[in-house]
Amino acid sequence: MSTTLCFGPELRRLRVEAGLTLTEFSVALNYDKGHLSKVERGERSASPELARRCDAFLGADGELQRLVTRPETDTDSSPAESPASPSRWLIGRRAILSAGTGALIDLGLKLGNQALSSTDEPLLPSFRMQFDQLRKLGQSTPPRVLLPLLETQTRMITGLAADARSVSRAPALLLASRFAEFTGWMAQEAGDSDAALGWTGEAAELARAGGDPYLGSYALVRRALVAMYGGDATGTVALARRAQSSELPPRIRGLAAQREAQGHALVGNEVACLRSLDRARELLVSDDARNGAEPVIGTSHVSDPAAMTTGWCLHDLGRPKAAAEVLDREYRRLPPHALRTRARYGFRRSLAHAASGEVEHACAIAGDLLGMMPAVPSATVNSDVRRLARELSRFRSSRAVRDLQPALARVLAPAHD
Repeated sequence: MSTTLCFGPELRRLRVEAGLTLTEFSVALNYDKGHLSKVERGERSASPELARRCDAFLGADGELQRLVTRPETDTDSSPAESPASPSRWLIGRRAILSAGTGALIDLGLKLGNQALSSTDEPLLPSFRMQFDQLRKLGQSTPPRVLLPLLETQTRMITGLAADARSVSRAPALLLASRFAEFTGWMAQEAGDSDAALGWTGEAAELARAGGDPYLGSYALVRRALVAMYGGDATGTVALARRAQSSELPPRIRGLAAQREAQGHALVGNEVACLRSLDRARELLVSDDARNGAEPVIGTSHVSDPAAMTTGWCLHDLGRPKAAAEVLDREYRRLPPHALRTRARYGFRRSLAHAASGEVEHACAIAGDLLGMMPAVPSATVNSDVRRLARELSRFRSSRAVRDLQPALARVLAPAHD
């Protein structure tokens, strides 16, 4: 029996058990009564968004969501587990570590054999400053513009490490690992998940070579993010749990717990989601990584990541009003220059308001954000833009929706290289 036929009768059964008429149910969900009637009769399929909302309102503990989720097949491979294919951006650790001074000369750096032999060598601190600047630039620059520069910088710093004496080699490798990790994030923003996973693997290997055993575990958190955006809830949770062993620093464990919460939210497991969020909040509060000695792992623009993730998860759990309240509050705390972060959480905020029936407000929020998208195109943010477009399509009679549609279409139009 198809999931469409299963979903409708189960939805009707749960609604009747709750003592709700179809009219009352449609008002509560802010959905058209006729549409819900057709869904219950199996004449229309339910969207994942509708399933989430029904699940949360009726307390079905994810059962309704499971009825509309496409089952994985043997040919489906999780993006988090599949090997990364070659990318035009990927360097390769062995190539980097064997490059040495020769590769740097090719890049125009006429370095001698004394590259890091002096304790007052200014190059490494300079590269650290560049990393901070590039990370900030990533908030207002298209990822494809930054990627070649990030590749070059990673190559240069690893080349320095290859020529350095042993006491200076480790810090160069560790900084190179952070460049590689950020390059992976920009590759994901550019829509290349394979390159993102490949760069994340490079970062982990460079960190291990530099004496940091922890970044490899953070790589699991990054892989879980790729899985989450691919809709793989099971892979998201499994990868995030592997990055929460007790010997890891609290920040990595806290970020992993956040990612686990998002995986649980995708399938409507509210109890497990909220439990993971509580754990993330405790770990991130106890984190002492923001001491300025090393670049902050994970977001550096969200002051309270656990709170923002709570708002994110509440929407996926089918609680858009609660999500909108949290996201409104946390969004106001984002720095003005963090355009990419503002777009990411701003569209999620708009989506929550639209799902709550506040259509004009949702369109006003989205309208402000769509204007900045050419400066910070994002494959991951576009996933929420697409969801917003589907949500607003239910309100075609709204003038605010009609006015917004051309701008939505421009952002979602396929990019041409």
